[in-house]
Amino acid sequence: MEKEIGTVTHFYDKIGVMVVKLTDKVAVGDAIKIKRGDEEIEETIESMQVEHENIEKAKKGDEIAIKISGKTKEGAVVYRMKK
Repeated sequence: MEKEIGTVTHFYDKIGVMVVKLTDKVAVGDAIKIKRGDEEIEETIESMQVEHENIEKAKKGDEIAIKISGKTKEGAVVYRMKK
């Protein structure tokens, strides 16, 4: 089961960080899936930031940076995976 939580607005390829505009809350430790077309990446959020400050939780409307191990592109949709 998945719930859409946001959209990738930017991806910094060299440092492996995506910026996500949230449509729902998210927290460190959440399992997420990033989808764009046929591409799909599953990650666990290990850290996230707002304005270069580490945070543990973010809410709807926040724009956050999340480090990921894979690659993605602008426009990808981010889902939180239910346990």
